[in-house]
Amino acid sequence: MFLGTHAPRLDEKGRLVLPAKFRDGLAGGLVMVKGQEHSIVVWPAAEFEAYAARLNEASRSDARVRAHLRVLFSGAFDEIPDKQGRVTVPPALRAYAGLDREVVVVGNGSTFEIWDAQSWESYLAGQEDAYADISEEVVPGIL
Repeated sequence: MFLGTHAPRLDEKGRLVLPAKFRDGLAGGLVMVKGQEHSIVVWPAAEFEAYAARLNEASRSDARVRAHLRVLFSGAFDEIPDKQGRVTVPPALRAYAGLDREVVVVGNGSTFEIWDAQSWESYLAGQEDAYADISEEVVPGIL
């Protein structure tokens, strides 16, 4: 499980040192994809394969499904961390997420996200009051 907020930096080659707590779960490889709010979502490779299998069961006669699958899979990159726990964030994903040097890695349970540091701070500032004031079910059947 990926938890917490971490603030590594991208080096001049676009490499990110993964948080030490995350490395064991990613030793078999990872997949980086475009996420919502212009973040990058990182999946353990096996988890992404299972997720992709579920997505591929959806009807491709629905234009929204086709569009989602095209954007998701065309912007997906697989990677294996090096011995120092680094991965290269591809230029296309860095551009999509507006990443420079200052980034934030945010645990999100079975995945984690990579955000531009300033974008994350703005997003979080806009969400925390609503989170603190939740008084009804947010995730139907669970919360």
